[in-house]
Amino acid sequence: MSDETRDADDDKPFARRDAHHGTPSEGVPLVDAAFPTFDSAEVPPRPPLPAPADRVAVGDISSLDTADHNAIREQWRAARDELGSHVSHARDQLDQANERIKERTGRDLILATVIGLAFGAALLGSLLFLKVLFVPFALAAALLGVYELSRALRGSGRRVDVVPQLIAATFLVLSAYFAEPWLCWVMLFVSVAFVIVWRLIAQMVEKDGRTYGDVLADAVISGFVQVYVPFLAGIALILLKQEGGEWWVLSFIAIAVAADTGAYAAGLAFGRHPMAPKISPKKTWEGFGGAVAASIAAGVLLAIFLLELPWWCGLVFGVSILLSATLGDLGESMLKRDLGIKDMSSWLPGHGGLLDRLDSILPSTIPALCLYFLFSPWVAL
Repeated sequence: MSDETRDADDDKPFARRDAHHGTPSEGVPLVDAAFPTFDSAEVPPRPPLPAPADRVAVGDISSLDTADHNAIREQWRAARDELGSHVSHARDQLDQANERIKERTGRDLILATVIGLAFGAALLGSLLFLKVLFVPFALAAALLGVYELSRALRGSGRRVDVVPQLIAATFLVLSAYFAEPWLCWVMLFVSVAFVIVWRLIAQMVEKDGRTYGDVLADAVISGFVQVYVPFLAGIALILLKQEGGEWWVLSFIAIAVAADTGAYAAGLAFGRHPMAPKISPKKTWEGFGGAVAASIAAGVLLAIFLLELPWWCGLVFGVSILLSATLGDLGESMLKRDLGIKDMSSWLPGHGGLLDRLDSILPSTIPALCLYFLFSPWVAL
C-alpha cells in the first residue's frame, strides 16, 4: 500500500510554489529539456540608479516651473505697486496745482475742462451732422440763460416775471430760424412789448407802493433780458440757416472760445497788470495779449481751412470776434458787479452759470453775421 501511494505522489504535478522555486517539495532539482537548470551568473546586472542631482533635474521640473511662476508674479506685483505709487503721486501733484489755480482764479480747472469738452462735443455733433439739430441746442441755452438772468435780477430786488420771459424767448428764438429774417425784428418788438406790458399790469395788480422810478426800471430791465439773451441767440440761428452757415457758427464760437482760453492761460501764467480793476480785477493785459494771439491764429486757420477764405479775411474775422467777446465779457462782469454776485448761478461746476460761458459768445453773433454777408462770395448784397 505504501508503494502505491508513493507512485501516485510521483505522478502528481508540481505545485506552483515548487515550480516557482525550481525545486519540488522533496528538494529534487528540476531537470528537463524544456526547463534547463537556472544559472544566476547568466542574469545581466541591474543598471545603476540615477544620481540625486539628476533626479532633481528630471523629476522636479514642475517645482521649478512653480518657482519661476511665483517669481514672475512677484515682479508683476512690484511693477504694479510702483505704477500705482507714480499715479498717486501725479494725482496729488495735479490736485495741488488745481487748488493753487482755484485759489488764484476761483475756478476748478479739471471740472471746467470736462464740462467744456462735453459742451463742445454736443455743439460739434449738432453742427456737423444736421444743422437743424443746433436749433434745440440754442433754444435750451437761451431759455436757461433767460432763467438765470431773471433769477439774478430778482435776487437783487428787481421785478422780472420769469414765465412771460420764457414764453417770449421761445417765440423769438424759433422765429429766427423758421421764419424770414425780417420777422425776427418784428418778434423782437413783440417780445419786448409783451414782457413790459406784463410787468406794468402785474405792478398795477400788486399795488405794493413801488416808486415810479423802480417800476420804470423793472420794465426796462425786462425788455433788456429779451434783447440780451434770446435775440442774440436768434441772430446765431439766422446765420445758421444761411448757405454754409453752420461753418460760420462753428467758426465764430471757436474763435470766442480760443480767445477766452488764451486769455485764461496767459493771464494765469504771466498776468501782472489788471486790465479793468473796477470791473473785473482778475482780467489782465497779459491775458488780453494771449486772447489776441489765440483769436487771430484761430481766425486765420478757420478762414483758410474751413471757410475757404483768404487769410486776411480770417484776420479781420478773428479781431472782430475778439473785440465783441471782450466787450461782452466785460459787460457781463459789470452787470454781475452791479448785482453784487460772482456768478449768474452754480449749475456748471468750474464755470458758474451758463451765461458766464455765453457772455463772450452772444455778442459775437452780430459781427459774425455781418462778416458772413460781407465775405461770402455767393451772397449778393
